[in-house]
Amino acid sequence: MKRLILPALLSLLPSVAATTADSGSEDALPAGVQAVLEHRNIPPESLSIYVEDLGTGEPILQWHPDQARTPASVMKLLTTLAALDTLGPTYTWRTELYFLGELRGGTLHGDLLLKGYGDPYLVTERLWRLQRELRAAGVRRIDGDLRLDDSWFDVGDYDPAAFDREPLRAYNVAPNALMSNYKAVSYTFRPRGDGTGVDISPEPPLANLQIVNRLSLVPGACRGYQRGIAISANDAVDRVTFSGRFPAGCKRYRMDRTALDHNAYTYGLFRSLWEESGGELTGSYGSAQAPADTEPDLVFESMPLADVVSKINKHSNNVMARQLLFTLGAEAFGPPGTEASGRAAIRGWLAEHGMDFAELKLENGAGLSRDAKLTARHMGLLLRYGFENRSMPEFLSSLPLSGRDGTLSRRFRSAGLAGVGHLKTGSLDHVSSIGGYLLGRSGARYSVAVLINHEDVHRGTGDEVQEALLRWLRER
Repeated sequence: MKRLILPALLSLLPSVAATTADSGSEDALPAGVQAVLEHRNIPPESLSIYVEDLGTGEPILQWHPDQARTPASVMKLLTTLAALDTLGPTYTWRTELYFLGELRGGTLHGDLLLKGYGDPYLVTERLWRLQRELRAAGVRRIDGDLRLDDSWFDVGDYDPAAFDREPLRAYNVAPNALMSNYKAVSYTFRPRGDGTGVDISPEPPLANLQIVNRLSLVPGACRGYQRGIAISANDAVDRVTFSGRFPAGCKRYRMDRTALDHNAYTYGLFRSLWEESGGELTGSYGSAQAPADTEPDLVFESMPLADVVSKINKHSNNVMARQLLFTLGAEAFGPPGTEASGRAAIRGWLAEHGMDFAELKLENGAGLSRDAKLTARHMGLLLRYGFENRSMPEFLSSLPLSGRDGTLSRRFRSAGLAGVGHLKTGSLDHVSSIGGYLLGRSGARYSVAVLINHEDVHRGTGDEVQEALLRWLRER
């Protein structure tokens, strides 16, 4: 009922909101925003807003703009803009292949070594294309091992359970210089036609991953947390067990989780794809260093940075954003790239452009941290720089389009907001944020930064505050 009442209430308020904001007071909120705060019992002091007219450079709405708050995934705007500006939109990552043996008659008599440089998007189809280039070079059979060099990054001790005690969640994957497919497996669950149980199909299939199916099929509608599925793994995460009671009303259910360690995963995926296309690999795998002062036999280039940044921002990909931070560290200070050197690279870039954000706590560069901090004013300054920057077209187009794609495909479809905002959202428990650009009905373009830190604001009430502000701004 509350959800039905609120839009009707807001529709009565735009003229009042405009009068309030136009007064120039820094302690007045648009009436529509005030209505949501009161209706949802959100303390006004938990909210920060900074809105600027990009045509005039004047701030038109400020509310606690200098209060440092947790921004969640809006922090990705900083990481991706710094990368576009320092590396350039056409920057690419290399994956090098070395033949550690003699190639005769289609057989590599020796090991094949892969060296990674942090490609954030070496997913299944890209690895398949890498193998196509390997076959085009004449290799059909590898009579040896797959050797993997991930020394370009140094992740140190990493606990995937540290953030939320969910070590198998795909967003908790550690960076790796030779990461493939985000180290994730998509499991599809389907009831068997004869009602005897549940089939589990992994994608991609990995030869070195064991799946233990202890699921039972029970009558019932398709609902419940994870549809009744419990998942556990051994320490090596090479044996994954599914148990629980799966409702027969679910015709199909999908769950994404991580598996194996990075090198074991890359080996399993490489081997599965290689053998699927008729290739042979006689050995196993292991870590190795690429030979010094030796040119690689093949170099596989990644997608350009502009395309990678679009995937990061449109879909809020935490793993790719972390890869990007480590890349910035390696490029700025030399290998190995680390989280600390990535943070230092971004701080140096900010200082170079007069953006000394004293309160900034960047953490992992993805916003997946409760310790990360930023103010709405400084997010607004960053957005202005992004709008005036040489990489503005790539940066702007990387953001989800309101009501159209990415994380906003189902948001802001009404009230004249669809297709007029390029906006990045952020959400953690008790955090709701948004940052980006909005085109007003008048033709003016605005930068918008909204940060809310309050209990349960991530459960939809923060979204209502954001929509009320954007509706007022659109009609201003």
